[in-house]
Amino acid sequence: MLPLPAAARCKGSDLIDALSDGQRAALEQAAEATPYAEGLLWRATRGDTRITLFGTYHFEHAQTQTHLAALEPMIKAADLVYLEMSKADEKRLGRQMASDPSLMFITEGPTLPDLLGDEDWQTLSDELSRRGFPSFLAAKFKPIWASMMLGIGPCEARSGALEAAGIDSLIGEHAMQLGHETRSLEDAATVLTLLDGFPLEDQLDAIRLFLHWNVDPDDVAYTLRERYLAQQIALIWEYSRLVSLEGGGPEAEASFALSEQVLLTDRNLAWADLLASNAVQGDVLVAAGAAHLPGDFGVLNLLAQRGFVISRLPFQQ
Repeated sequence: MLPLPAAARCKGSDLIDALSDGQRAALEQAAEATPYAEGLLWRATRGDTRITLFGTYHFEHAQTQTHLAALEPMIKAADLVYLEMSKADEKRLGRQMASDPSLMFITEGPTLPDLLGDEDWQTLSDELSRRGFPSFLAAKFKPIWASMMLGIGPCEARSGALEAAGIDSLIGEHAMQLGHETRSLEDAATVLTLLDGFPLEDQLDAIRLFLHWNVDPDDVAYTLRERYLAQQIALIWEYSRLVSLEGGGPEAEASFALSEQVLLTDRNLAWADLLASNAVQGDVLVAAGAAHLPGDFGVLNLLAQRGFVISRLPFQQ
């Protein structure tokens, strides 16, 4: 039996189960109306091109090694493996971030204590401290990075989730060991550029939304992990929408729509064009964040619009 990762000991309560019957029913109805709402493993076929797509959870979880074992035959059979970021680009970006702190940190001008004010800064500092970030470091995070760090459960962070290899990295490593080429779906700096493009006030509002959300962060992490393992991907996104709209104030709907457009839709369109191009032929494996798969502008539906036949594959876990 494979040993469980430390993060598997992190427990919590399912926040979707805790919703009122009406809220939960509305959430489930919205998810059910989403194309390709459930499932982690899919096949897109067009002519002689066969693309296997796996929706990943970027941090280590209780089933990470089990998922890798199930994917190993597909990695071995692939002529080419696409990741959000190839192993070579991952290393290159790591070196770039180490040499240029401004990619992640505020290097001039007001820092988070100035931008947030005393009360919100103290709450943020406490929350990031629970995740292992000392206040002197947390103060210099760019707001969007601080917000991303809040998305990690304190128990997960203390258990090594930030250091452990997630399934994306493990797939890349296994492909390299087999001598397979791995490529990036997008330029390694794309996401960094996108993150910097969000208006500063939207970045700060995202932090405040989390800080004023009266839930246990470990429950948030637990809910996302368990619903991912249940392969309920569209439901996770609809829950994120619900939380953002209910707690985000008058600009919440526009802010959520912008996030969806920038982080998912625009990237999905670019990925679908790449995967449907002549550069992609034969047996191809694609591993990318699960949120990119479902929806009208999800990668699966976009590939269907480009002439691929989409089928869900059984995935034991």
